[in-house]
Amino acid sequence: MDGDDRVFDDRTPGVEEYEPTATYLSYTAGLGLAVLLTIMSFVVAQTNLLWSPGVPMGLIVLAFAQIGVHLVFFLHLGSGPDHTNNVVALAFGVLIVFLVITGSVWIIANLNANMMDMPVHLQH
Repeated sequence: MDGDDRVFDDRTPGVEEYEPTATYLSYTAGLGLAVLLTIMSFVVAQTNLLWSPGVPMGLIVLAFAQIGVHLVFFLHLGSGPDHTNNVVALAFGVLIVFLVITGSVWIIANLNANMMDMPVHLQH
């Protein structure tokens, strides 16, 4: 098989032949939005534009916006019927990450609650 004889019919499940391909414009728009959201998160964290207790919530909102930009513009995750497998895989990944983080916090809290107190002569 020579370099020009490639098999173009071998596609992953969920990817159809007529599916549109991304353009330079969509990647450029995604890059612009990602850079803008990154700069906004630095501005929120390092200035007094937001009320101090609202800074963590502002950063969380910007983080979710950043995730949305990456999913739509770079991973091409849409809501069409041909993207059902991708959405289910994403939901399963989010569930697994949630279970791992929640389980880790639960285990650490349980260990902290059941630890013996340190003797007084060892405390600094």
